[in-house]
Amino acid sequence: MGLDLCQNFPVARQTFEEADAALGFSLSKLCFEGPAEDLQLTANTQPAILACSMAAYRVLAERGIAYTYVAGHSLGEYSALVAAGSLPFADALGIVRHRGLYMQEAVPVGAGAMAALLGIGIEKIEEICRAAAQGEVVSPANINTPEQIVVAGHAGAVKRVMEQALAAGAKRAVPLAVSAPFHCSLMRPAQERLEKDLRQTTFAPLHIPLVTNADAAVITSGDEAREALVRQVTLPVRWEESMHELIEQGATTFVEVGPGRVLSGLLRQIERSVHCVNVEDAKSLETALERLAQAQGESAETS
Repeated sequence: MGLDLCQNFPVARQTFEEADAALGFSLSKLCFEGPAEDLQLTANTQPAILACSMAAYRVLAERGIAYTYVAGHSLGEYSALVAAGSLPFADALGIVRHRGLYMQEAVPVGAGAMAALLGIGIEKIEEICRAAAQGEVVSPANINTPEQIVVAGHAGAVKRVMEQALAAGAKRAVPLAVSAPFHCSLMRPAQERLEKDLRQTTFAPLHIPLVTNADAAVITSGDEAREALVRQVTLPVRWEESMHELIEQGATTFVEVGPGRVLSGLLRQIERSVHCVNVEDAKSLETALERLAQAQGESAETS
């Protein structure tokens, strides 16, 4: 994770060096060499993804790529705030490491679960969650696209939702390999602990407006950013609405930074008319720069 960027771009290597110094251990070695079981621990995964995302962002910035808005899915909201100049990179690394620990410790291992439901709408899922709860917790956690919604809660309740969703016509119900049931009320203990850390952190006004997970709304102040991070721990990620908000604000080209292409895939399901590229290594960077230049040329021709 991130090795190719560091081998090819000094600013990416510097980013990981900053991360190592901020955390007090070699995150870069863990990312580049493993072991995988340690990297998969959420307290390590979260700062690792943040470092990879910022390395890609900085490589793009060196090439003159600028942004009108930022947004991030769950953990990605921290990367977005660093990019927007609201949250120092070193502070963000420490916070997300604690965030991972707090989330892991909020619910006993095996007590919680998450599942992705495909081909069924949010209103029906909310109805099923209410019926399947039976005194336990289960609710939408990631509203990703019109037909991809993730639920989280007690393991038994999530299983019942999966069964009832399939009976109601869902195309698939897929259990997710996660370490905790994120973005539901079971994360309340984590939210309370994280809030203390966030209250002790200075958030500057944003140089680039952010669309929040919790409200799918545009914010520009540091206080709003802090409150959004507190609230997102137990609230669902309203990703579909966030993307529609950006499109309504005039966004036509989207850049996904960091490992993987999950968000690019979600955006294609939400709105196929917009341009979307991802950057996670040297090859994807080259492709992205070509496509961004092409999109800019098309925009100039129609303006």
